[in-house]
Amino acid sequence: MSLKKESIFIVSLIILWYSSNIGVLLLNKLLLSNYGFGFPIFLTMCHMSACAFLSYISIVFLKIVPLQRIKSRSQFLKIATLSLVFCGSVVGGNISLRYLPVSFNQAVGATTPFFTALFAYLMTFKREAWVTYACLVPVVGGVIIASGGEPSFHLYGFIMCISATAARAFKSVLQGILLSNEGEKLNSMNLMLYMAPIAVVALVPAVFVMEPNVLQVFVSLGIEHKFMWIILLLNSVMAYSANLSNFLVTKYTSALTLQVLGNAKGAVAVVISILIFQNPVTVIGIGGYSMTVLGVIAYGEAKWRYK
Repeated sequence: MSLKKESIFIVSLIILWYSSNIGVLLLNKLLLSNYGFGFPIFLTMCHMSACAFLSYISIVFLKIVPLQRIKSRSQFLKIATLSLVFCGSVVGGNISLRYLPVSFNQAVGATTPFFTALFAYLMTFKREAWVTYACLVPVVGGVIIASGGEPSFHLYGFIMCISATAARAFKSVLQGILLSNEGEKLNSMNLMLYMAPIAVVALVPAVFVMEPNVLQVFVSLGIEHKFMWIILLLNSVMAYSANLSNFLVTKYTSALTLQVLGNAKGAVAVVISILIFQNPVTVIGIGGYSMTVLGVIAYGEAKWRYK
């Protein structure tokens, strides 16, 4: 592949990654708040079902990556544990979107490095340089400031958002521990292939117990809003596309590039969501979120320098 073609290919991947991640976030908010489809567990089940089906097609038929098979019962149990934690983080994030604007949701989500560092220390006793920990102060401080300046602050939504962020960080640390054996390591595509069906199996009974009238509302809202079913299908496909493009961007660039792009992606998502949903923002809220983003950038830089 020539340098020009390779550059176009990488830029296309980044655009796909941005549009998939931001698209699924905005469509989640549209469905959960604007359409009144208040069923975050069912929505997560749709996402996981799409991920399970499309992962199978991508790996078994399209052979985007080689199929890695589960080699032991122990490995399966480890993957199942990761799947349940991952599932919990997605459900929590979707619940929070019912009550919080996307802009504030992203500000809270930006604190992931703080929780990752915390769990890494508590679970593996892994210590970073003091400069690295110092960079986490504005990460947390920024969210505290943004919370005070958020006109649409909702306590339950905030608790679910911070819980989802912590669960996401916990999953990444847990994955490093459980799949540390070279023979058990899976790339993110194969891990999703096995995690998604386990998540669906766990979510089906949860939907029937906690959201028993979802099918009735799903049909009635679909008749009332003719595009709702299409949006839900597009949203589910985007959920898989976000995972696929995340894997491909990492493969063709680097983890550091992904981190930098990820920081920018959050800011882009905030701007687009404010333009679309017209949620009120304050100077204090913008200042707090900016502090958090700058803290995350400094944390990434410090971690790379003092590795």
